[in-house]
Amino acid sequence: MNDKFFDLKQEKQNRIINAALKVFARNRYRHASTDEIVKEAGISKGLIFHYFESKAGLYEFLFEYSARFMLLELSREVDGAQTDFFELVRQMERARMQVMKLYPYMQQFLNMCLKETCREADGIAERRTEYVERMLSYTRQPDYSVFSGIGEPERIMGLVRYAIAGITEEMSGRYDFTPEKLYEEICSYLEILRRMTYPDLRSALSIEKEEKEG
Repeated sequence: MNDKFFDLKQEKQNRIINAALKVFARNRYRHASTDEIVKEAGISKGLIFHYFESKAGLYEFLFEYSARFMLLELSREVDGAQTDFFELVRQMERARMQVMKLYPYMQQFLNMCLKETCREADGIAERRTEYVERMLSYTRQPDYSVFSGIGEPERIMGLVRYAIAGITEEMSGRYDFTPEKLYEEICSYLEILRRMTYPDLRSALSIEKEEKEG
């Protein structure tokens, strides 16, 4: 981590971090421009190189900071003993919502980093492996036996992941977008999937519906 950078006022730190997250997330490493970052942040180019020395230095700092921040928020929100798949996903999405309030492009940046192929960005390789392993540990938590007869756990996770990505993409473009609204929408879809998955819950809902109609 860069101790000198953290001597700046918090508002300026966040302004620089958010500008860099946005530019890297949208353009990937090769096409991300430091000129665009300083313009977005409203600072001089010399300031970037004073604190990070190079574009690669800024990128490596940004990944380290983002990985730590995301994992810390996940550790706060996620119950380590939680085995219910849908509840675990809900807790993880709540953590991401909290992150998005302060750093709107952090999740998008981290996702991009996991797919980065530019050799100049290899400085994050070791830390990226550690981050992936920590994230994978969450996928090992749930009891997947409830999906017996429905599908393989990997496909269930893929289905939920694609649904969340689609909801996020759709809602992010709305004029009234907020992280809270996104979280509520994702939770509503998770509840639908939960009802479709658990046989006992489906039966109970069916009986309840029949009683109301009868």
